[in-house]
Parts: sequence; C-alpha cells; structure tokens
Amino acid sequence: MSERVIAITGGHGALGRAVLEAALAGGLRVAVIDHASGQTAPDGVLELGGVDLTDPASATTAIDAVAAHFGRLDALLNIAGGFIWQTTDDADPAWAKMFALNLTTALNASRAALPHLKHSDEGRIVNVGANGALKSAAGMGAYAASKSAVHRLTESLAEELKSTSVTVNAVLPSILDTARNRADMPDADPATWVQPADLASVMLFLASPESRAVTGALIPVTGKV
Repeated sequence: MSERVIAITGGHGALGRAVLEAALAGGLRVAVIDHASGQTAPDGVLELGGVDLTDPASATTAIDAVAAHFGRLDALLNIAGGFIWQTTDDADPAWAKMFALNLTTALNASRAALPHLKHSDEGRIVNVGANGALKSAAGMGAYAASKSAVHRLTESLAEELKSTSVTVNAVLPSILDTARNRADMPDADPATWVQPADLASVMLFLASPESRAVTGALIPVTGKV
C-alpha cells in the first residue's frame, strides 16, 4: 500500500485517529478532512479543517485539494458522522440531522472523490455503517435509519461502479471502545466492545489493492459478543 493516497473524513474523531495512525504506519500518504478547525496533524499529513461535508461545494473543494496536493487520490474513508439517542416523540426530531451527518456527508464526499478515484488503478470507498442499523431499538430510530441509508448507498454505488476499478464497501461496527462511550455508558463492559484500532485494520484492508474482489459488502465488525 506504500505511496497510496487516502482521504479520511472525520479524521479527528476516535476512529479517525486510529485509522490515521494505522495508515501512517503502513506507509500511506494521508489527508484528514474534518468539520473541526484548528487541529494539528502529524508531519506529512494534509490537514483540511472547517469543512462542511453536508455542502456539496465544500466537499468538492476539499477532495480536489487533496488530489491537487498529492497528485492523486486512491481511497476515501467516510468516517464523518454522528450519533443521537432520541425517542420518536421528542419535541425536536433529530432525523434530518442524522441523515445530514451520516448519509449526506458520505454521499457528497463520494461524489466529489469519484472523478479522482476512477483514475486510480485501485480506487476504493469505505463507508462506516452500523451493526445497530440491521435491527433498530428504542431511541435508535433516527440513527439507525441514517446508517441503513449508508448501507444502501454502499450497495448501489458498488453496482454502479462495477465497470471501473473502484470498489465500495462498508464496515458495520457495534459499540466502539472510546472515552466518550465509556463516559456515556459507565455500567457497560467495554471488554465486549470493538477497539478502534481493530476496526481501522479492517477499513484499511478494504482500502487496499488486495480487496479488489470485494465490493458492495456490508461487513460486521462486532468483536466477540
């Protein structure tokens, strides 16, 4: 995978940082795209902050900047997103926000990346779905629906690109072992959760040339639960 260029959206979150570290260890050239600004990145990493991926023009500007900086783009890892637990009768429904954060960001970034990925010998898109979107639960309706939409985007885009070298897959993690999740669920057992580094390994395999025979896959990454 040496010298391949990958763009990571949501690169300053817990999973984004794990993917960044693993990518650098593997000799990849990396760009981090995030809504947050004023963040620092390791030497050699292209840092693009303050990017609103819910806006198609902003997504295109950011992706084009990555390709211009490195001279190419080989893989897009759509990690940007969010989570809100909310029952359906909440006075301020979060459905539109969940679709914007989880689906629209992935859609806009993917559309912006496609012209560049088609020029790569092994173009890759890796989305982050959710195992919890396979069967929803109380308070999970908006989040699960938006992640289910990511699953459908993954499948349809993979079919549309079968005549090209670009593959599109998604990982479906269960709960990630992050500081935020530990704080939000103090009574849970994090030993049953997925380590961000383990999920990063799966994502980077899907971003690699070795995954060329896999497309349209929704891959559960749920640990040993």
